[in-house]
This record gives sequence, C-alpha cells and structure tokens, in this order.
Amino acid sequence: MKASALKEVSAERSPLSDIKTLRQRARERIEDGAVTAGYAADRENVIETLNEALATELVCVLRYKRHYFMAAGIHAAPVAAEFLAHATEEMAHADLLAKRIIELGGEPNFSPDGLAARSHAEYVEGDSLKSMITEDLIAERIAIESYREMIAYLGNRDPSTVRMLEEILASEEEHAEDLSSLLKGMKDYGKV
Repeated sequence: MKASALKEVSAERSPLSDIKTLRQRARERIEDGAVTAGYAADRENVIETLNEALATELVCVLRYKRHYFMAAGIHAAPVAAEFLAHATEEMAHADLLAKRIIELGGEPNFSPDGLAARSHAEYVEGDSLKSMITEDLIAERIAIESYREMIAYLGNRDPSTVRMLEEILASEEEHAEDLSSLLKGMKDYGKV
C-alpha cells in the first residue's frame, strides 16, 4: 500500500530530467556559460534593463558623494554620514548588477557617455541640506518602483536575477526610510 502511495506522489510532481539528459544538455552551447537552455527570460532585454539599473546606481553614487561633500550647516554631520553610507551601498548595488550582467553574457555599461540618459533617476545637486535629502529621497522612490517593475517583469523566468533585485530593493526601501526620517521636521536653512 505504501508503494502505490509513493507512485501517486511522484506521478503528481513535474518530471525531472535524468542524469544522462542533464549532462548532455550541459555540454550544449557551453559558450553561454551560466545561461542554460532552461533560462526562460529574454536575455538581451534583461541585460539592457540591468544596464539601465546600473546607470541609475552610478548616478546615485555620484549624487550622494556630491551631497556628502557639500553638506553644510548645524545638521550636516549626521546627514553627511548618511549620504556617504548610501553612496557606498549604491556602489555595492552597481557591482552586483555588473556581475549579473556578465553572468548573463553581457557587458556592463560603465561609460560616462549617456550615463544620465540611461539612468532612471536624475542627478540633481540640490542647494540646501533639505533639498539634497529631498532629491535623494525622490531618487530612491524612483529606484524602488523600477526594481519592483523589473521583479514583476521577470517573474519566475530568471530566479537568480529576481533574488538579486529583491535584495537591492530592500536596501533602497531602507534608504528611503532613512531619508524620510531625516527630512521630518527639518527646516530649510538656505543654500549651501
């Protein structure tokens, strides 16, 4: 009786490839590296989208670094420290994106030519501590929506990229919360 129950359970599961088939498929199109026949997303589109995300992260690094150096006033020290921490984390996101682009057989686009045009977020300098925080918060909100859309687009067609994007999204949400907290109750003391 137990044997027939096991047969029923295994009959309900999706079929798995036998070892010989797995080994044979692994030898096909070996030049594709990590991208196997089971990859279900449009690889070129994913690479293009990840390059846009890379550009967004790089623009955010540049904006945060400027804000770090330009922060001035009585509230500047803790805010500048937050800017620097966010710049470092955004660079780590850029590194993750570049690595994944390579894994998918693409080339990460670090070219400064057209960087702002490829980025979802804008590079806005801000002329006061409050305006810098505001612009960074706007950029984080853009990134949050961009990553949510990418995750939804990929669905289950590229689980590795989705996991990476979810990790970055969580960090971006944390950044937005940090900036929102800094902004609460802050008066605009004028230009830096």
